[in-house]
Amino acid sequence: MASLKALKIRIGSVKSTQKITKAMKTVAAAKLRRAQDAAVAGRPYAERLEAVMASLASKVTISASSPKLLAGTGKDDVHLIVVATSERGLAGGFNTNIVRAARRQADELIEAGKTVRFYILGRKGRAAVNRYYPTQTLADHDMSHAKSAAFADAQAVAQDLIARYEAGEFDVAHLFFSKFLSALVQEPTAKQLIPVPLTTSTSSTSSSIAAVEYEPDEESILADLLPKNIAIQIYRALLENQAGFYGSQMTAMDNATRNAGDMINRLTIQYNRTRQAAITTELVEIISGAEAL
Repeated sequence: MASLKALKIRIGSVKSTQKITKAMKTVAAAKLRRAQDAAVAGRPYAERLEAVMASLASKVTISASSPKLLAGTGKDDVHLIVVATSERGLAGGFNTNIVRAARRQADELIEAGKTVRFYILGRKGRAAVNRYYPTQTLADHDMSHAKSAAFADAQAVAQDLIARYEAGEFDVAHLFFSKFLSALVQEPTAKQLIPVPLTTSTSSTSSSIAAVEYEPDEESILADLLPKNIAIQIYRALLENQAGFYGSQMTAMDNATRNAGDMINRLTIQYNRTRQAAITTELVEIISGAEAL
């Protein structure tokens, strides 16, 4: 049985931890609203641009003159999995769920005989991926300098990916991130980045631009917009991740604060029982000594 002093020290330690988790929950809740607004505001533009790309691509006959980001390399032997995670932890299973989804896709591709490479965005995804695929990381983009998601970072990543694609380092690129649904729910999401998928066009988009004549031609427009679309989709992933991270962290810190409170109650009960037992033992010893006299 623990001594009274040890129990008192442990209670004090848990109370200090509870103060920290409560403060982190408050900070995460304050940052969540702004991050959520940014993520929600960025969705319509990203979704519309993606639909326009698919609609334009459906009007183009794939040929040798087509943009490589649209036509592809003609094979799908090497797949690049871009894993976007957070720079910090203490957010429950937020990063673990993203990496798990990426691992599932990677294992399926490996079983199909494909070569898989990883492109890491975010410090927390680095160790997890290297643990299971120690030699398959193609690049690790450092984003620790950014306090919040910025389009400049997404643009730098997009330019690096396009350069590697044109250099023949991979044939298909998939992006994994966490879509923000609510403070309690973040959904791991996979999206093909390169080449542009041709099946995402919606009926409403197709009907709204069916009678449009393009100047210059569709291929020229695609050649200009495809790199921008990749940057926009990466930026959206960063915004969704940021909102999801704060939501997951707020929930995790709330649970930690509650658990700390429960532990303090249990330790306090144990402390009182131990103290009562010690007092009873001392009284018994005093009474026994008096009777002996």
